Order: sequence, then structure tokens, then C-alpha cells
Amino acid sequence: MSPLITADALADLIAAGQPVRILDVRWRLDRPDGRAEYRAGHIPTAVYVDLDRELAGRGEPTDGRHPLPSIAELGEAARRWGIDDGDTVVVYDDLSSFAAARAWWLLTDAGIADVRILDGALSGWTAAGHPLEEGSVVPVPGTVTLRRGILPRLTMAAAAALPERGVLLDVRSEERYRGDSEPIDPRAGHIPGARNAPTGGNVDAEGRFLDPAALRERFAALGVTDGAPVGVYCGSGVTAAHTAFALTLAGYQPHLYPGSWSQWSNHPDRPVALGSQPGGRS
Repeated sequence: MSPLITADALADLIAAGQPVRILDVRWRLDRPDGRAEYRAGHIPTAVYVDLDRELAGRGEPTDGRHPLPSIAELGEAARRWGIDDGDTVVVYDDLSSFAAARAWWLLTDAGIADVRILDGALSGWTAAGHPLEEGSVVPVPGTVTLRRGILPRLTMAAAAALPERGVLLDVRSEERYRGDSEPIDPRAGHIPGARNAPTGGNVDAEGRFLDPAALRERFAALGVTDGAPVGVYCGSGVTAAHTAFALTLAGYQPHLYPGSWSQWSNHPDRPVALGSQPGGRS
């Protein structure tokens, strides 16, 4: 079963009364609270999810800006969203699925078997002619039970070592990867050995994921192979999940580094590479 779902297929699930829980994960770096936009118009029955408070834990700067929530915290949130065991869960946002992929990764990692991303995000839904509803949805609490550890991940030490035996992808913009500027985290640059693969390259102009063959071609050009591990990181572990999803569509088994650059750059003992080459300036 594909972890993607089209707008028409989702509409059919809703119309058939199937057990599907829809999560609206509107978030962006410059406007993290998407409640106002959600209330103004969302997919019918969708529940708003607060990425900063429900899809991230709390920690010290050395843990990164969006550390993973505990399984207890995530379980409480999932039940608050109305999820029951056996439900299909569909996640979407209004920004090419960059934030929705965080929910996909966390819930899949926690053992929910059928988590899908709405291909094309909210604009794909409206472009297909499907309606929106206003206000807020407060569902009957669910009974889902979660567990942690389905998907592979990297510690900071493992991320440092990965380029020696595989491929580590930095999915931030080229400017941040090179270290030309760093508007958020304490140091500029990238993890030595990491290769740059900006997240936007996973989708087309309409925000739909490239087909698996095209994604596979993209990652193969970056050195990703079936015989070696591949890891991904970003600024704080949010958009890295988007590339983890794209790698999954392409048939790979990616390792996510949740702490990402926001954790790495808060550890002064960790080396930093600058420039466009994985090992630093040539």
C-alpha cells in the first residue's frame, strides 16, 4: 500500500464512512501556529495538530529545536486527535507536505500501520474540487496505543560516522548547507561528509511528490545505493522527515537524525564543514 493518498481517494474514504482520522498539520518556520488558517477552512473532519507542542518534545538547546516527543506524550496527543487502533490516518498541510511528513514519520515509527500523506497537500484537495469546512473539530477521544522504534534513526555520533560507510543527506537550502548564512542556529555550515539535497527537490511545482522512479534517480545521483545506509537531517528534524518519506517512496530505508543541525551546532566539540563540498571548501 502506498503511503500517499490522492484527494479523490480521501474523499471516497470520507464518503464511505471508513475509519479514517485526518490531521491538519499546518506549520511553517515563519508562522508556526496554523490555527487561524485551519479554522478559516480545512478538510471536513480534520483535527488541527500543533507541531511545536504535539509533534515535538521539550529539551535543552543541545537536544535540538524539535526533539522527538516521548511515546507517552505522543500517545496522549494521538488519543486526543481521536485515533483508534486500526484507523487509517491521513496527514496534510498547506506547504507541499513539509510539516505533514513529521506526523507521518512519528506515527509510523510509533506503530500505526496505515499512515498516509495527502499528495498535493491542501491545494491538491481544493484543486480537485473538494469542499472545506470552517471552525474547529473536537473528536471523541480515541483509544490507540503506541510504541516507539519502528523506523531507523541516527544519534549524533551515528550521524557523524555515517558518511564513512553510506550517504548522509543535508536537506536544508544550499545557502545554509554552505554556511553562507545561518538565521536560526548558533553555527553555520554542515556535518562533515554530508551531501546537500534540498527538500524542495522531492516535489513538483504543484507540491506533489515525484514518482518513485524520478525520486530514485535523484537520490542515485547523490550516491544513494541499495547496498549502503542513507541518513537524513535538516535544521531541526522536521523537513528531514519529508526526504525520509521521499526515500521510502523510492524504495530505500532511510535513517532520520532527529536532532539535526540544531543539535549538532549546539555542541562546540562537533566539527563543521563550510562550502559546497561534503568535506568542506575545496
